[in-house]
Amino acid sequence: MNLIETTKHLLVTAGATFVLWLLFALSLVSVIIAVERFLFFRSRTDDVRSLMAQLDGHLQSGAYDLAIECLRPMRSVAAAVATAGLRLAGRGSQAADKGMLSAVAAERKTLEARLVFLGTVGNNAPFVGLFGTVIGVILAFEELGQATATAGSGAASQVASGAVMSAIAEALVATAVGIAVALPAVAAYNFFQRKLAVLLDDAETVSNLVLAYLVSEDD
Repeated sequence: MNLIETTKHLLVTAGATFVLWLLFALSLVSVIIAVERFLFFRSRTDDVRSLMAQLDGHLQSGAYDLAIECLRPMRSVAAAVATAGLRLAGRGSQAADKGMLSAVAAERKTLEARLVFLGTVGNNAPFVGLFGTVIGVILAFEELGQATATAGSGAASQVASGAVMSAIAEALVATAVGIAVALPAVAAYNFFQRKLAVLLDDAETVSNLVLAYLVSEDD
């Protein structure tokens, strides 16, 4: 048995059913990740205007310790970045700036966790479905060849061809499932990328406020 025959045997043995189960598993994991990320992003969001108003009052009076205490119960990205800068306020604006940049990098890494999986599923699920369709078509043509060899009459040949067409139609289901799995994954990935950008923009806005007061003190 040569390599082509061996490969064909393995594909026919696995069948398109294996691909459908794989797509189902990918879809399930994608939903779990999307729900987990949604809850996580929501927990890391605060009213930035309110946060800045509270910070501004403490920063104007130079009460950095009170500002840190004000930020302590907040779990937002902006609050974490501002806290990192305020803790280094005594070492000057440059140290605080570097501290806030480090905090932004750490927060970005946390926010981006598992989003790559969603992007990968969104980009590749249609190809996985197409792979299942190709396997189904290979199997259908294999059956067509056997049916043509054994069919004696025209009527029997037509029945065999009809059965093969049904098999091909079933194989195309894998492609449809692949697209159905990809669309929600892509939508979720784009949604979270947008949320990530908004959270980081808010963090940059708050860090600029903190840095403005620290630079004025350096002068």
